[in-house]
Amino acid sequence: MESIRIEKLIPGGQALGTLSSGKKVMLWGALPGELVLEWQVTKDKYSYCEGIATQVTDDSQSRIKPRDETYLATSPWQIMDYSYELQQKQSLLIEIIRQQKLTDIVPSSVKTDGIDFFYRNKMEYALYYAHEDQRIYPAFRARGTHRKLPIPQSSIERPEIWQAAQKIIADMNTRGDEARKYQSLLLRCNQSGEVSGGLLENGKKHPSFANLTDTILGKEYSYSPNGFFQINLPVYEMVLQEIQTWVKCNNVLDLYAGVGTIGLSVARDKKLTLVECDKSAYREMKRNCQGTGAQPVLAKSEEALGYIQPHQTVIVDPPRAGCLPEVIEKIKQVLPEQLIYLSCNPITQMRDISMLTTAYDIKCCTPYNFFPRTPHLENLVVLERK
Repeated sequence: MESIRIEKLIPGGQALGTLSSGKKVMLWGALPGELVLEWQVTKDKYSYCEGIATQVTDDSQSRIKPRDETYLATSPWQIMDYSYELQQKQSLLIEIIRQQKLTDIVPSSVKTDGIDFFYRNKMEYALYYAHEDQRIYPAFRARGTHRKLPIPQSSIERPEIWQAAQKIIADMNTRGDEARKYQSLLLRCNQSGEVSGGLLENGKKHPSFANLTDTILGKEYSYSPNGFFQINLPVYEMVLQEIQTWVKCNNVLDLYAGVGTIGLSVARDKKLTLVECDKSAYREMKRNCQGTGAQPVLAKSEEALGYIQPHQTVIVDPPRAGCLPEVIEKIKQVLPEQLIYLSCNPITQMRDISMLTTAYDIKCCTPYNFFPRTPHLENLVVLERK
């Protein structure tokens, strides 16, 4: 097996090296400057392959011992110190911006609350049955495979979630339950440490779990453990505080609104319209809108284009795939005064923004570390009409 000198980290989070043949190799478990002597291949294509480094030498000065045995499954950047992680994330964002030729965008340093473990408020565990002792254990899927790995501990979710998972699985073992009956174990907790969720059975409709509530910027929100809700609320509050300082119009449209936390947190005192397509999230959003003048709308964002107006602040927080072309095209036609774009995928975010820069100036680009110890990054961009 040919050794590989790691050149850099790439936006997907892997370390990049090149074989003597010119074939690119993308590996988990290695850092820039290190020499990988052996690796396990998980995907092999004509021009590149992917895998996991299994023997490394010339260790980077930024390498640290991972906290968890199964870190590669959930948080593969546990191998680097936290300051280096923040530097790498800013560098990767700059590279994404460069690839889209957005020379006017200069990102700030990555914002963080400094907490890099025990931050997730939601976790979904697989279930592993060990034939040796005939017991069930919580598990993750090995990266790049469907193989289950039993986990003795996990350090990225809040401790209340791990404790609840241990109790549920202990009860399963006591009654002789079968792991194969279940798709997974889903648990979420709020900032007060209250946990809701439970087992999801194969082939059955997901049960309705007890709602949780959390206070964000002084306002209380209700949400279901099954639905979408931010997984790192302290850092989410940081980005909402920044968004609040930028909103300049009295007419605000929040697309991809979820349960309404962005619009209701930063613009509940304005003429506010919130659009969400998921029926479950919409029900929660309607409940959260009670007592305000906000207008909740059940629709896909691309089917609610008539709500986009010229004298308006439009807020978008789309899925990882970014905004659909119809949404970007409508913004280009109507030219709302301000666009505030929050994204968990800067690649698709910058793709969308590249289509708007002839009509808009970039006022800020602020990355936030919502997902420590992973390559993922949340990024905020504010655009104002020229």
